[in-house]
Amino acid sequence: MILSTTPTFEGKHITSYLGVVTGETIIGANILRDIFAGIRDIVGGRAASYEEVLREAREASLKEMGERAAQRGANAVVGIDLDYETVGNGGSMLMVTASGTAVIVE
Repeated sequence: MILSTTPTFEGKHITSYLGVVTGETIIGANILRDIFAGIRDIVGGRAASYEEVLREAREASLKEMGERAAQRGANAVVGIDLDYETVGNGGSMLMVTASGTAVIVE
């Protein structure tokens, strides 16, 4: 499965557009991550534990979107957009949504 944020592929021809596909992931951050992130806010630096949660959620959303595209017979997804939101009480969970257009390319 080829995934791209661009609307076309250089050197490839899109032969069919199969519709919009999405992948959604909601993932929780645990209290230990919150504590260490709070410390990072005070002393500075990167919050590696939150970065890992973001990475996991993004990869899961893209994988799910690709699987849905494959179910439609696509071999690629173009125009991918990633959205990040916090949900739950006090924004305790992260939602990542991937959306794009399933296509067949030659």
